[in-house]
Amino acid sequence: MNATQFTPILFTNVSIIDGSGEPAFAGDVRVEGRRIAAVARQPGELPADGAEVIDGGGATLMPGLTDAHAHLSFTNAVDLAGLGEMPPEEATLWTMKVAKLLLDHGYTSCFSGSAAKPRVDVAIRDAINRGDIPGPRLRAATKQLTVTGGFGDLRMPHYDLGDGMPSVPLDGPDAFRDYVRAACRDGVDTIKIVPSAHGSGPDPMSEDTVMTDAEVAAVCEVARQRGRKVAAHARSAEAVKMCLRNGVDVIYHATLADEEAMDMLEAARDRIFVAPALGLQYARLHNGDDFGVATPEPVRVKLAKEIELVSARMRELVARGVRIMPGGDYGFRWNPHGTNARDIEHLVRLFGFTPMAAIVAATRWGGALMGHEGELGEVREGCLADLLLVDGDPLADISILQDRGRLLAIMKDGAFHKSPPPARAEPQRQAAE
Repeated sequence: MNATQFTPILFTNVSIIDGSGEPAFAGDVRVEGRRIAAVARQPGELPADGAEVIDGGGATLMPGLTDAHAHLSFTNAVDLAGLGEMPPEEATLWTMKVAKLLLDHGYTSCFSGSAAKPRVDVAIRDAINRGDIPGPRLRAATKQLTVTGGFGDLRMPHYDLGDGMPSVPLDGPDAFRDYVRAACRDGVDTIKIVPSAHGSGPDPMSEDTVMTDAEVAAVCEVARQRGRKVAAHARSAEAVKMCLRNGVDVIYHATLADEEAMDMLEAARDRIFVAPALGLQYARLHNGDDFGVATPEPVRVKLAKEIELVSARMRELVARGVRIMPGGDYGFRWNPHGTNARDIEHLVRLFGFTPMAAIVAATRWGGALMGHEGELGEVREGCLADLLLVDGDPLADISILQDRGRLLAIMKDGAFHKSPPPARAEPQRQAAE
């Protein structure tokens, strides 16, 4: 942590996007310790005594960003099997670098969508919390839990990747229950399950539901007992419904949600979060060749169809009041870490969000997802001081959040990870006489 955390900070001459969804306003913000001490809607109303004054010069002050489907330990490999190639020791160092990179890009919080190695998320989260390394607030996840023959089961009759797989194949409620209990003992925050898998039928968009209701129920039972969240890779309609019946907290993809599944999502809108995670497909369609990843025409057709289908689903769910979150499976070669803020633009371009609504999803809703509803993801008195000072107006151009050079300052927990340029910081002022 920067020593600045012990000095009050006063942001002046800023346009404030407070995360509530209300219009931006000119004002000042005072930070004391880890929290926002005061917000003024008129410039010059807050005392500067004892504070380091940051003159924003008209820049935007807004909450830090949250990625709802982060994979910090994914190594920008070309496929799931490639994630197992890096040994655990090097993978831990890699994850440490990614944690800093995401914070460099304004992500002050990350909800892990699964880890590539056992306990790597836990070790990195704890190191961040101790102040040993820089990184976002992190909810640590398990590897993804699948079934024999499910998505991520990379074993073959003649070759078993074993612990190198980023997935753990389990079968039967007792096996899932035992694994989840051990994972909770080992300190994870989130259990990731994979109740659906690529379909076996002729339709390239088909999806099989491969976990049983009893298996999902077993996972959720232990998670509730231990105060953990459950996130699910659920693309088929039945997988979505199975997750909702059993109390899963976060649903990724929901690609093939039918009318019944969407009705259930709407009914659970006050507790559920949905992250469609289209960043991976969008990047493969539009940028795969740039990264040396061939995208044959049949694959391109499938990707375009999926993007169109999911976009329509998400637009309807938005109209029903379901919380749709940014976070797009970053950590593959064509979808590398550090490009995560493209997902915020996807909310606008693909799902019909206004820029303000997209920012609310990435900030205030992100705070709720992280378990800090009402105290994270907002610029409001008493909230945790995770803040970005942005050169420009993301409401006019949401894409500027993808440019780390436009982030003039990054604050997490009241301390600067990236300090503002010297010209914007005035020396500490004496108390008013």
